[in-house]
Amino acid sequence: MEMKLPIFCPSCESALRVSQMTCNNCPTTVNGDFDLPLYLKLNREDQNFILEFFLSSGSIKEMAKQANISYPTMRNKLDDLIEKINSLKS
Repeated sequence: MEMKLPIFCPSCESALRVSQMTCNNCPTTVNGDFDLPLYLKLNREDQNFILEFFLSSGSIKEMAKQANISYPTMRNKLDDLIEKINSLKS
């Protein structure tokens, strides 16, 4: 079973940072205090939304159809995600 990278602290729910990475090909280990990429700072639901948006060629209409919700509702979800991403960029 493949484990998913945790993005939030299980105790206080703050964003986690990466402190160690290892190479799958050799014994190299890199230690430090690294920030997660913006995409990984989003919760899984938002990550899945972005993936579905990409796979539907950016068609909000198609996403709304697949999710069986109205276009304005799907547009609002996208607008909320855009706002969230903009706040993370700051």
